[in-house]
Amino acid sequence: MRRGLRIIALTLSVGWGAACAKEPPGYEGPFKKQVRAAIPQLEEASGLRFLTLPVLQTRSRDEVRAYLEQEFTAQLTPRELAGTQTAYRLLGLLPDTLDLRAFLLELLTEQVAGYYDPRTKVLYVVDDADAEMRDITITHELMHALQDQHTDLMAIEALTGDNDRMVAMQAVVEGQAVYEQLAVMTGGRDGEPRIPGGWGRVREMIRDGQSAMPRFASAPMLLQETLLFPYLSGAEFIRRVKQVRPGVAPFTPFATSTEQILHPERYLDSLPDLPTTVTLGAPRTGTLLHEDNLGEFETRLLLFAHLQDEAAAVRGADGWDGDRYQVIETAAGPAFAWVTVWDSTAEATEFAALLRQAVAARHGVAIASRQITIAARTIAGRPVVTYEDAPGAFGTRALIAREAVRLAGP
Repeated sequence: MRRGLRIIALTLSVGWGAACAKEPPGYEGPFKKQVRAAIPQLEEASGLRFLTLPVLQTRSRDEVRAYLEQEFTAQLTPRELAGTQTAYRLLGLLPDTLDLRAFLLELLTEQVAGYYDPRTKVLYVVDDADAEMRDITITHELMHALQDQHTDLMAIEALTGDNDRMVAMQAVVEGQAVYEQLAVMTGGRDGEPRIPGGWGRVREMIRDGQSAMPRFASAPMLLQETLLFPYLSGAEFIRRVKQVRPGVAPFTPFATSTEQILHPERYLDSLPDLPTTVTLGAPRTGTLLHEDNLGEFETRLLLFAHLQDEAAAVRGADGWDGDRYQVIETAAGPAFAWVTVWDSTAEATEFAALLRQAVAARHGVAIASRQITIAARTIAGRPVVTYEDAPGAFGTRALIAREAVRLAGP
């Protein structure tokens, strides 16, 4: 799910001390000791250099909340937010009673200990943050300031209508910040963190730390997993990229899909696996309220949410090659149309079968209240699966015109 906000500081609160380093001259702002120690460590770990000294300022938690509200307005219009909320409600990934905007504001306010704003080029630190978490956050967000001097972080926030690509780019940015932060904290050599218990332990620590926060612990699975994905899977992606391409910035170029984050070899191959672009055209009936895509990661979440079978969810989403959905307002109520493209006919067939199982598991005997059709088809010579979900009173009319679907790319 597109978070809309890229400024959450989900940092690692662990018992490892930061490695010692000489303090270079130059930076004279707030938290001078921490910043002077972190700068050379981050430069050594990442292979990047600060072109200008960072700027740090403190903010109260009320000011942080005001900033979050401002960012919601700037990055997600009320129409986009309502469309996103309706899409995930129709997929059964958000409860009908949850107010997405209000919940996210509470959740992010709880989470944030600091953030880097690429608009102002300033790193803001919450003034009432725990001292240990504050120092960890400063290191993490300094990495974002360093990234922003070598790539355009605003390009992520400016991206619209491509949820999957945005999440993939966020995973590169947050994953690198987590990875280099760990390298600094654990005193790893050659940029490789020294992690007792390995990467599985890192995943446990991040999850444990977030679960201790009340709003996060009460969040629906979709919100928990999409908030954690850029940090967990992103760090693992960065680890693999650094192994194969040492000395090359992981955002040259950015990953283009969560498929590449989940399967780094599909990014690192000499011929990367790029997603197919799906265009649906205007709906056959009703009014288009919102459209976007899910990507492999959220397709996996959808299957898992209703099947509660991780192996089946991973298997069913593998082979994803592109998708597009529409939220359509009909006279009978909101409807959902979704087209997914697959690498092979066998993978499309398997996904369609698992999706039918997921729908049956979700709706049970109440399925009669919805008109749901799932079909494996061929469009432009490519295997696709179409999914349409409309209110029962809508009837059996198709929501999208098959002849209007366009596929472009691999």
